[in-house]
Amino acid sequence: MKISYRWLKQWVATDLNAEQIAETFTLAGLEVDAVEPVAPPLDGVVVGEILSAEPHPDADRLQICRVRGDVEERTIVCGAPNARAGLKAPLATLGTVLPGGLKIKPAKLRGVRSEGMLCSEPELGLGDDSAGLMELPEDARTGALLTTALGLDDKVLEIDLTPNRADCLSARGLARELAALIGGEANGPEITPVAPVNEDTLPIALNDPSDCPRYIGRIIRGVDVNAPTPLWMVERLRRSGIRSLGPIVDVTNYVLLELGQPLHAFDLAQIHGGIRVRRATRGEHMTLLDGREVALDPDMLLIADHSRPLALGGIMGGESSGVGATTRDILLESAWFNPASIIGRGRRLGLATESAHRFERGVDPSLQRRAAERATALIVEIAGGSPGPIIEALDQERLPVNPAVTLRLARLNRVLGSMLSATEVEAILRRLEMTVERDGEAWQVTAPSARRDIEIEEDLIEEVARVYGYDRLPTRSPGGRLSIRVPGEGELPELGLRRQLAARGFQEIMTWSFVGEDELARLDLLDGAQPLANPLSRDMAVLRTSLLPGLLNTAGANLRRQHQDFRLFELGACFGSTGQGFSETRRVGVLMTGHARAEHFSGKPRQLDFFDLKGELEHLLAFNRVEGAVSFRPLNCAWLHPGQAAEVLLDGQSLGWIGQLHPALVDQLDWPQSAFVGEFEVEGLTRRQVPVFTEMSRFPAVRRDLSLILNEDVAVADVVEEVRRCGGELVRRVIVFDLYRGPGVENNCKSLSIGLIIREVSRTLKDAEVEALITKVVAGLESRFEAKLRG
Repeated sequence: MKISYRWLKQWVATDLNAEQIAETFTLAGLEVDAVEPVAPPLDGVVVGEILSAEPHPDADRLQICRVRGDVEERTIVCGAPNARAGLKAPLATLGTVLPGGLKIKPAKLRGVRSEGMLCSEPELGLGDDSAGLMELPEDARTGALLTTALGLDDKVLEIDLTPNRADCLSARGLARELAALIGGEANGPEITPVAPVNEDTLPIALNDPSDCPRYIGRIIRGVDVNAPTPLWMVERLRRSGIRSLGPIVDVTNYVLLELGQPLHAFDLAQIHGGIRVRRATRGEHMTLLDGREVALDPDMLLIADHSRPLALGGIMGGESSGVGATTRDILLESAWFNPASIIGRGRRLGLATESAHRFERGVDPSLQRRAAERATALIVEIAGGSPGPIIEALDQERLPVNPAVTLRLARLNRVLGSMLSATEVEAILRRLEMTVERDGEAWQVTAPSARRDIEIEEDLIEEVARVYGYDRLPTRSPGGRLSIRVPGEGELPELGLRRQLAARGFQEIMTWSFVGEDELARLDLLDGAQPLANPLSRDMAVLRTSLLPGLLNTAGANLRRQHQDFRLFELGACFGSTGQGFSETRRVGVLMTGHARAEHFSGKPRQLDFFDLKGELEHLLAFNRVEGAVSFRPLNCAWLHPGQAAEVLLDGQSLGWIGQLHPALVDQLDWPQSAFVGEFEVEGLTRRQVPVFTEMSRFPAVRRDLSLILNEDVAVADVVEEVRRCGGELVRRVIVFDLYRGPGVENNCKSLSIGLIIREVSRTLKDAEVEALITKVVAGLESRFEAKLRG
């Protein structure tokens, strides 16, 4: 929000300068980002009056002007099309240095000496209209410094407002805030009802009163849309960051800035029948004022007539019903829209307007009639016209009403650590224009209708603290005993997990917890995604159910910049919403792509494969001494390669998944190479086995090797599991040392060679015991897998 210091002082009488007001606002929670002059230095630029303008004898587009300025009349050659006798315009005298660095010197233009320069807005840094000279008011004193004539010795405060302070999105709101902070009064312009000159009305229907419970309209006939907007209004708009667009639009923008109520003006000739405030229908389209045709969703609010949409309610008007050069009669709109019906609709269409910015945060529901009266008076004053009566459609029950909130003095002083008296608290609340009623040891406080952010006792405590002054509150250290939780031996801190992954060559990334629905749908991960009530954008509309979208986005950005070999990991929260409630889990996601072995003279490079990723997981599990039996089973999902994907199980419970990205997904992402990804529950990776001392055996181990013929579909992990089950505690290790397919082995079969390390801790095993154990193992393998010993 930008506001002129001079404009603010017209509302609040104060001796504070702009910087002091900025500090006052900032200390009260309204952070002022910048205090800047409204114009660059314009020393030597004065109000000039053109006494005569004659065509140049040697140039068709130049005029020879006699101009009276600071001291004497002078001749100036000018090419502006609007240069004419009687016009007052900025005159840069000899020696003046303009904002662009141009120094004004005497010059001959086609043989005529020119002693100065008549200026346009861009040449002075005061606007963008370069079509001609900047036209000054007729009552501007000839020869006066332009800075004085236009009040350019002013500054603009740029205030960064939080979303809950929509009441400060106007000169009226900021003045009321400043008055409360310094103990003054806010005195704005007097707004009196404009008497109707005619009885013209039209019907207004609120088809969706919950979205728009109040709609005010007024017909004004015979306006002059080509009338010039007064310079004082143009300047106030410019200093607030809005350019002049003609008298009708300028008035609606001015009232928006002055009072905080967005308005809109329709060309009455383009309205068929009456006004209907309704929701859009599926498949409906309209062309907006910026010339774009948009498809409307059923949750969008429309201002329509009896045949077509006229405006996107609270966001932007339509091109067909907008005020144009031929407009003579207008319908002035002043409405209150429910923020829930406006939030996110503009962003969905790529629109960010001043109206939507205010309606999304909540406009004062009692302001609409006053704003309509103020706009009517200004339009009639500037553009003429005859107004009709106010037309109002109202559903009073659906308009919001601020509740009374209980405030206790003891609670306030305990929270703030202060010793404020009841008199001081009451005075502060009344300065904020709140209604205060004593209720025993407490107060019943009702905020003004513009303050939609006062709902609970803590809100009132904050208001008292702001106005009293945070810097005046006593500084005290918090009491109580603090204890540090020390993780147990069976728990690995997340920092340890991060360090291990970093030591293995992975780089940590941090991505948004908000993702787009399209991203999750592409990966078949949208099920259970929790939508956000007020998303920042369409690409950040839901909470992530997986870390995979963030990993893919980061990897894609690196691959597009020709980074081919890298490893990424992210440790963060994932969210889910089901019929049983909301869940949040901590997970770690990994991504690997490129070479396992880089190009080197000592050997050929090797691409990463599934087993490299599986090895990284097994390393983490082994290094952390994760308690439980780990196994893998084939996984079929949309984002992973059907033959290179596995679910990771810990004691039979899912720990996560690993695999290679599906080739179709890689093509869709337009990546030059594939990647291997995985995601695991942090709790499973950090639950470690506490080490227990075991005496080393003094007796030798025995190794027996088996070569087995197995069906192709038998998993090696299942074979190892069966060997351990049959061998019991005597089988200390199972080593897989060969896998063969080819001549000598039947089709659809494979040869698997394993080594069994057998040991008894208390004695030396006899050959008969070892043979009996091997026989049991072979029998178990034959029974479960139809395995045969290879001859």
